[in-house]
Order: sequence, then structure tokens, then C-alpha cells
Amino acid sequence: WDFDTGEGRDEAPFHLKLDMARQCWDESRHVEISVKLTEHMGTELGEFAEQTMLYEAACNPDPVLRLTGVNRALEGLAIDVFNTMRDFGQLTGDPILEFCEDWMLADEVTHVKMGSDWLRRLTAKDPERQKAALDFQRAVDHLFSFGGFRGEDEENPIHLAKKFRRLAGFSDEEITELVDVAAQAFAEAQARSAEAAGEPAAAAS
Repeated sequence: WDFDTGEGRDEAPFHLKLDMARQCWDESRHVEISVKLTEHMGTELGEFAEQTMLYEAACNPDPVLRLTGVNRALEGLAIDVFNTMRDFGQLTGDPILEFCEDWMLADEVTHVKMGSDWLRRLTAKDPERQKAALDFQRAVDHLFSFGGFRGEDEENPIHLAKKFRRLAGFSDEEITELVDVAAQAFAEAQARSAEAAGEPAAAAS
């Protein structure tokens, strides 16, 4: 919201801001759903501390990079989380959890699709800016892979939702790259653990 409306490099087109307004409405509904879901799960707001990592990852002086970091990286993470939680609700026979996560998942697919579409529209004639935006997205994706917490293997608690990412405008090449980013984050985490334990570096592979 802190970018002026316009077509300049440091401005945001009106219809982009309109899409972001719609997203804000969706997110406010997610808050309402999550508050009720919190009560259903037997916990309460404040039990788990909030951090500033999400906000920090969304900060960039270029509106296109900020759009890419939020709508393709962070909202892409939300797709993976909500899809995994929906499957968990189904597995455990909790229809309330399953329905809530499914509802929010549908919104997140739309949010990521808006990010994919606007990224390509705004950088159609500026390949260097598009590359910078995708590099920023890659950095955010690496950060929020949490050292292998997210991936495509059974041992990863959060699974990459490839089908929904395709619906959200990710190409197969971009999905493959995301898998590689997650695998790299996992390998780096293993290497750090091995180093901390005084083990040879090869033990982390």
C-alpha cells in the first residue's frame, strides 16, 4: 500500500492494488477462520509467539520484488502448509480442520496466481528486473524451506503441493527449481548439524 499508483518503476498499477485489496479481504477472513480453528484445536491466541520473519521477507524497495517475495514465495509456502494440514485433517478424521484448510488453500492458489500473472506482466519488457525478482523469490523460498522442513519426501513435515502450484501459475521448471532449493536447504542443515556434532562433513550427505 505504500507504493504510489502509476506505471513507473517505483509505482504500482491500479489493478494490481485492486488485487491486493481483494487479497487483504481474503486474509481477514483467514484470521477469522484461524481464530475459530484455534479454539477447536484446544489452544488460544498467544500460546505461540509470533516472529517478524514473514514481514522481513516481504520488505524490498522494489514493488515487483516485494510482490514476488510475498505472493509467490510466502503465499506459495501457505499453499504447501494448508494442503498438508488439509491432508492431516482428512487422515485424522477431523472434518473441521480439513474444511478450514481447504477453504484457505483455495484462496492461496488465487493469491499466488495473481503474483505469477503480475510478475510476468510488469517485467515483460524488463528481463533483468524479472531475474532480480525471481532471485529474491528464490532467497525467500530457501529461507522458508526451514532446513528441510519443507520438501517432497515423506520425511518432510510440509510437502510441496505441485498440483496447486501449477494451478497458481508455476511452470514445471519453476517447481523443479523449488524442489532443488528445498533439497539444498536440507543438505545445508544436515551439514551444520554434522559440524556441530564434530562429525566429518561427508556425514551430512
